Amino acid sequence: MLFSKKSFIVTAIFLSVFLAGCDNGEAIKDASQYATAIEDIDIPDDVKVIGFGEATHGNIEFQTLKKDVLQALMDNENVRVFVLEGDFGGAQQINQFILNGIGTAEEAVRALDYRIYETQQMIEFVQWMHDYNKTADEQDKVNFYGNDMQRYDYSKQGILQYYEVVNKDSAKKYATQLADVSNETMRELSNSELKELNAIIEAIMIDLQSNKASYINQSSNDAFVFALQYAQIMKQRTQLFLNDSDYMDLRDEYLANNLQWIVEYEASRGHDKVLISAHNGHIEKTSASMAGYKSMGQYLNELYEKAYFAIGTDFVNNTFQAQNAGSGKRKNYTVEHHNELVDAFSEVKDNIFYVDFEKASESAALSDIFRKEQRMGNIGDDFRPWYKLSKMLYTIKMTPSKAYDGIILVKEATATTVME
Repeated sequence: MLFSKKSFIVTAIFLSVFLAGCDNGEAIKDASQYATAIEDIDIPDDVKVIGFGEATHGNIEFQTLKKDVLQALMDNENVRVFVLEGDFGGAQQINQFILNGIGTAEEAVRALDYRIYETQQMIEFVQWMHDYNKTADEQDKVNFYGNDMQRYDYSKQGILQYYEVVNKDSAKKYATQLADVSNETMRELSNSELKELNAIIEAIMIDLQSNKASYINQSSNDAFVFALQYAQIMKQRTQLFLNDSDYMDLRDEYLANNLQWIVEYEASRGHDKVLISAHNGHIEKTSASMAGYKSMGQYLNELYEKAYFAIGTDFVNNTFQAQNAGSGKRKNYTVEHHNELVDAFSEVKDNIFYVDFEKASESAALSDIFRKEQRMGNIGDDFRPWYKLSKMLYTIKMTPSKAYDGIILVKEATATTVME
């Protein structure tokens, strides 16, 4: 039987709408008693790493939650280290601002060179950390990191500035060798140029390690370990380009490795708990993405076991901003999303609240829902209008209790505005 193009589209829309409704659930009686205010989030004492996921990047509520979750964990768990799914080198510009007042909050946020973070909410978050640090005791100050490796500029700057202190001749040599490597030009580098760049970075790392004692004597141990990490970040960025077919696998492995570096470095400074904020797909423990790569969260779960605590997020009505990678334009989109978990808490009056799975599993009905595979919100920074036709394109099928230890639900989410 032959179908017209029009009838095929109508059928596809009908099926997607029908299937989208199949995961709808019902309100669970007394579920509200397990809904907790963000400020009351409680984490087990043996946890070292807390993951906070975003179901969508382009929302005011999810960006504001970064500050709210951090503040709760500062008050309740003595967390003083915040890590963002953002450039390691660029994040150090934020750290310099919040610790030493260098630059402005807006300049610091723009150093990440990632449009989703160029919002008023992120500027206010960074300014809040700066203002807190002004009056905090040294040991209580918040430190800011990025664990991503998709940029060159500020890691390159960090390496060259270090060599200006410990070896001016090498500083000149490496400045010349790295002159054409930048965020702006990195996608124009040929494969042979990338291999040459990789060799230069390896030479820098060998030089640093071979002259460790001398360089530390001229600088400090902290300055040395950061210089080596800057070189590592540049090498990771280069390897992603050289292994494009394994990009997502490698990136999440590197995200986990860099987070481990941060955890160990900050532990040596007396900070034994770290909060990492990233997309749900990086935070969750089960590598549920249809793309088939091993998530950072799975690496962390294997490495830290019960010392890793993952908090996911989900939504109901969601207006968000995202880029159409095809046109390059940013615009707002709206989706309505239901599954058994979010619908179980539909009678909770608060717009934003936290659910701890272990505590809420005292309810047999809720425990069954947490252990049931279902589609959960998952929207990245690329979205097309036709994605709305199928729930499969803006959700991931996962088992909540296996992926997360708790979840923050946002009933009504609104879009951020990216600054010009």
